Amino acid sequence: MRKLAVLAVVVMMSLVGLAQAGSKANPDLKGWERGGEYDKLFDAKEADAIKGRVVKIYDIVPSPGMATGLALQVEDKKDKTLEVVHLGPKDFIDLSSIGLKEGDQVKVAGVWAEFDGQDVLLAVKVKKGEDSQLKVRRTKDGFPFWSMTPEERQRESSAE
Repeated sequence: MRKLAVLAVVVMMSLVGLAQAGSKANPDLKGWERGGEYDKLFDAKEADAIKGRVVKIYDIVPSPGMATGLALQVEDKKDKTLEVVHLGPKDFIDLSSIGLKEGDQVKVAGVWAEFDGQDVLLAVKVKKGEDSQLKVRRTKDGFPFWSMTPEERQRESSAE
């Protein structure tokens, strides 16, 4: 009986570990940290939103030495310009949570920043349809969700 109890505990701990690994419990954030050089580009006074079609989803390395991130190229519905949207570190961003793919219509809220001479929208959230959205930063101050604990992210999500 005691062996069975120990085995049950080992199996449960293994399942918890696998669940955490599958949910990107330890994302690679090098260069994306709160308060880092990249994060300092976020200025809430530059808030804006665009609507358009996702033309491309691709990997980025915003600065040498940074962890790989994810970006979107969005064709603005108003003037047909192609806008670059930085989402965040690739090890954290889960586009499958809203089923985002190239060709989808989206509304992206964020702030404009100049990065390497180009205007880039640093995303706060990406909304697809009426009910699907991916939040990557707090709206009021731009605090990145990837710098929060899972418990803090849960509180932010339930506060919406």
